[in-house]
Amino acid sequence: AAGGRHYRGDNVDQNFDSYSVEYTFADGAKLFLEGRCMPGCHNEFASYAHGTKNCAYISTSSHAPSKARIYAGQNLGVKEHLLWEYPQPEPNPYDLEWDDLLKAIREDLPYNEVKRGTEASIVTAMGRMAAHTGQVITYDQMLNCEHEFAPGVETLTYESPAPLQMLPNGKYPVPAPGLITKTEY
Repeated sequence: AAGGRHYRGDNVDQNFDSYSVEYTFADGAKLFLEGRCMPGCHNEFASYAHGTKNCAYISTSSHAPSKARIYAGQNLGVKEHLLWEYPQPEPNPYDLEWDDLLKAIREDLPYNEVKRGTEASIVTAMGRMAAHTGQVITYDQMLNCEHEFAPGVETLTYESPAPLQMLPNGKYPVPAPGLITKTEY
C-alpha cells in the first residue's frame, strides 16, 4: 500500500490525499484500491474487474446506481462488446437494505449484518494501516493489532479531551511510512 500528502495545505488532519492498496486473497486473487481526494483532479468512485478474458463495471456513480456491465475483452464501455448489463432503472441499494431490515422486523426473521460490517471495517483499516506504515498488513494482524486507535475510548465523555491530540504546531500527527511502522502516526 502507498499514499501521500500532496495538497493538504492548512488542513490539520492526518489523512493522505491519495491511497493505493493491493489486497491479496488466499487463492491469489487481487483487489486494487486507488483513491484520490485532490481539488481540481478527476474524481471517480467506481469499481472495475479485469479477468483473463473479459472486463466489467462492478459499480459506477458512487455505487448507486451501479450500472453493472460485463464486456468481452479488456476495453470497458465498447458497446459492441457488451455481454450483459443489469436492467435499468435499478432499485436503490440503500432502500433495499431498509426493506430487508423492516421485513426481518415485521416477520421476526434473523437479520444480522454485524459480521459483514465488521469484516469490511477491518479490511478498510488494514489498507489504511498498510499505507500509513508502509508495511504489509494481513487480516489477522489487523484483527489482533495492539495499537490503540482511540486510547481511553471506554471512558470518553463529552467533556473528555479527544483521544488524538494536536501537536504544539496546531496540527495532528501525520503518517511517516517506513519511519513509523507500528502505529499509524
